[in-house]
Amino acid sequence: MQSYTEFPKLQKIAEPERSDMKRILLAVLLAAMTQALPAQRLVKGEIKDVQPQGSYQPTFASDGAQERPLNIILMIGDGTGLAQIAAGYYANGGELTVMNLRHIGFVTTPSSSDFITDSAASGTAYATGHKTKNHAVGVDAENRPLQNIPEALAGAGILSGVVTTDLMDGATPASFFAHQQKRSMSQAIWADLPGSPLTFFAAGSQDRFARQHRGTRDSILAVFTLVDHLDDPAAEKADRLGYLPSARESGFIKDGRTDFLPVSTRFATTFLKERADQGFFLMVEGARIDKACHRNQFDSAVLEMLDFDRAIAEALRFADADGHTLVIISADHETGGLSLRSGDPSRGDMKGIFVTHGHTAIPVPLFAYGPHAQDFMGVQGNDEVGRKILHLLLGD
Repeated sequence: MQSYTEFPKLQKIAEPERSDMKRILLAVLLAAMTQALPAQRLVKGEIKDVQPQGSYQPTFASDGAQERPLNIILMIGDGTGLAQIAAGYYANGGELTVMNLRHIGFVTTPSSSDFITDSAASGTAYATGHKTKNHAVGVDAENRPLQNIPEALAGAGILSGVVTTDLMDGATPASFFAHQQKRSMSQAIWADLPGSPLTFFAAGSQDRFARQHRGTRDSILAVFTLVDHLDDPAAEKADRLGYLPSARESGFIKDGRTDFLPVSTRFATTFLKERADQGFFLMVEGARIDKACHRNQFDSAVLEMLDFDRAIAEALRFADADGHTLVIISADHETGGLSLRSGDPSRGDMKGIFVTHGHTAIPVPLFAYGPHAQDFMGVQGNDEVGRKILHLLLGD
């Protein structure tokens, strides 16, 4: 590269002219940058008068035990970083079930293609133990199918289930049963469902299912008993069950969702245990924390976090009663670059601020409870978490 001194004509420019030129060039450069890069918009939000829901205090009887777990429950708070957890904690009066746990680590989330992951790549890393590119569901960077946890466990007679407040073809749940190049391939993802070894699923929604191809619907109905409420007598009798409530019942809490997530989590653990001689794996996703943060809706994100914590309480109650269950709670990524700006926990008031509508690469916290919870302390990749789950359930 030529240096400035190799251009003698420029060196002869008088000092005042050179200063003027610098100012002109700087003005042009700043104008171009202003046109190319929109200013970052900070979005403030708040929630008031949150009614405290308390928290579940685990017994810790099996926490850190050396025996291998018979069952593993992986709970993914989509988009949930430490700020989202802290917002729920303080809004709930300084109390949250997940914050009662002792084995804590961090998870790094970049995908094989991007520093900032999307839910499909991170979900696939958790579900298969392998990194992949953004937008890919259950396939590697070359679009070759990756064996997921339910598929790997099926040969050992270990049952699997999925619970989510997202649609069943959402990126995270799809990573545990589908193999498609793009997360947007909804019809193809639904078509993968009847070929999966899942024993139970609960997700949104009746309406989404009704829009699938007739052949896909028939194939799913040939494998799963489908119900739209869990007190349907057919639910207890089913060998393999799908729970698809109304769109409202699996939507946002602010739009009328009630206790779909904690109730489905409790039902899934009982349903799987009754049918699993060799144990089970269950993935539970609080999907709408992420969606609220994408919208920069702080109050909705807090409500979704509190609901996810109710589902965590159900998982821990089961783990305490069972004594052989490991519960892992983490996230696929953080969304919104959320921070807390002020609050009053005694009144259920909290204020937050978002710096983006997208994801960030901030490592997300991980909490573990039960046998071998200590294996998940420290810093690890999301793919490492998936491999550890497989190792604990299947051995070498």
